[in-house]
Amino acid sequence: MPDPLPRHEPAPQTSPLDCVLGFIRVIEAGGGAAGIRPFLDDSFVLVEAPHLLAPEGSTRTLTEVLQGADQSSDVVSHQEFVIRRTTCEGGRVVVEADWSATVAMDLRYWDRGETIRARTSSVFEVREGLIVSQDSYDCYYR
Repeated sequence: MPDPLPRHEPAPQTSPLDCVLGFIRVIEAGGGAAGIRPFLDDSFVLVEAPHLLAPEGSTRTLTEVLQGADQSSDVVSHQEFVIRRTTCEGGRVVVEADWSATVAMDLRYWDRGETIRARTSSVFEVREGLIVSQDSYDCYYR
């Protein structure tokens, strides 16, 4: 299936950390697929470890992630990431953060209008200014 949103060339001076933090800020601002696409390589894969909302975990391709980004505003709003710590080694960036959002629909453990919170750790791989993978480990508070 062809990529519905073309990738834009990355800024040449962007460090892997700047790329990842820019990506996170676009998500936080509700940027949707058009907003996050410039940060992601065509081969991007998101792997989520099992957590409260996805007990089996998940693996999603670029196309699936872009579709989910456009649907995320139906699920949550007012996302906020408080970055606690970052670690970088070459193209690998690890981000530990506290995430919160307002629930826009009833979910298994939260009602519409409640605040959902999680402590997150994500490992990103960045090559040539683009994120090629993200492994995410989320711990939701109930």
